[in-house]
Amino acid sequence: MRRLPRVPGFHRIARIERIPRTRRDWAADLALVLFAACFAAVSSQSIPVADSVGPAWRAADQAAGGLACAAVLLRRRWPVQLAVVLLLAGTQAHYLTGPALVAVFTVAATRPWRVTAWVAALAFAPLPLFLWRLPDMTEDRAGPAVTYFALIAGAIGWGLFRRSRQQLIASLRERAELAEADAESRAQRVRMEVREEIAREMHDVLGHRLSLLSVHAGALEYNPGAAPAETARAAGVIRESAHLALHDLREVIGVLRSGTGIDTAEGRRPQPELADLERLVAEAREAGGRIELTGPPDGPAPPALAGRTAYRIVQEALTNARKHAPGATVRVKVAGVPGERLTVEVHSGRPPGPVPETGPDRGPGVGGEGGGQGLVGLVERARLAGGGLTAGPADDGFRVEAWLPWQN
Repeated sequence: MRRLPRVPGFHRIARIERIPRTRRDWAADLALVLFAACFAAVSSQSIPVADSVGPAWRAADQAAGGLACAAVLLRRRWPVQLAVVLLLAGTQAHYLTGPALVAVFTVAATRPWRVTAWVAALAFAPLPLFLWRLPDMTEDRAGPAVTYFALIAGAIGWGLFRRSRQQLIASLRERAELAEADAESRAQRVRMEVREEIAREMHDVLGHRLSLLSVHAGALEYNPGAAPAETARAAGVIRESAHLALHDLREVIGVLRSGTGIDTAEGRRPQPELADLERLVAEAREAGGRIELTGPPDGPAPPALAGRTAYRIVQEALTNARKHAPGATVRVKVAGVPGERLTVEVHSGRPPGPVPETGPDRGPGVGGEGGGQGLVGLVERARLAGGGLTAGPADDGFRVEAWLPWQN
């Protein structure tokens, strides 16, 4: 099939012509054929006919009108050609006015503005001559001519209105489809964000619990001759850490199965706050960590989101310090002023022994086993809270610095 030229506003209409007519299309075409025939029959009594016109010419005129009414069925395939032929032949045959109105309407309703303008110019080409001869015309000839031009103008105007309405409907349908696709995309993006939040929650909580479990299990493995009290304490910490890790894992899996978001899960269990930092540091010290905590600041507590984010930053930094710098001194400093910002600084010194392999360009705090995803999650957490985070090697270890907004 020959490819049609791409004309603005025309490609959708041209595509319709390649589709077979539906029952509705056939009903519309037959209704227009009936309209053209009825128009010719009703207006035949008001058509002025000269006395010199014989019966043969009248019969030919009526036959041409009948053929023109039947030709209306071709209006979908050749609307412009049909309109031009009927307009030119209509200057000599009186019964072609009805079919010509249908053809002109079809051109205005289905073809571009430029094509419609050319057909309209052809239809109104006799108008200047008519206006020039109007003072010398009799009333019975001037009236039908004025009616003809008015009907042609009405057909073109109605066709343009129908074409504009079709374009408006197509535009609204396209907008609705785009809005539906955009809504689905937003819903998918929200689902991905919720899953990422759940993944960060699992990484932070389970990483901390499992790192404590690993430290105590390693102490039992490398110190089999420890005192029974120390062995019992380490075993108790291992049991408690494993129990809490399983509890957190069940909650996260429950959230995934139920399809609810992390916010719903947070509403069902208490979330850590900035005041819980002392408990977090105490757990790390029990595992053998050398932690120095400065802060949190006295006075009013920061907003829940800022406090929880600061807690997670410190938790992840301590977990990574245990992994990549065991035995090193970790300095945690939390400061801030209400109405300004909350700052978090975690500095991990160099370990007293050999540094574990963490991969290229990775230092303590990056999360070697996690492929660097711990630091990426911290940056994302700080960004979602409206703040920022930087991390990287320092002269004497590794440093994580973050700031969070502290609104009153």
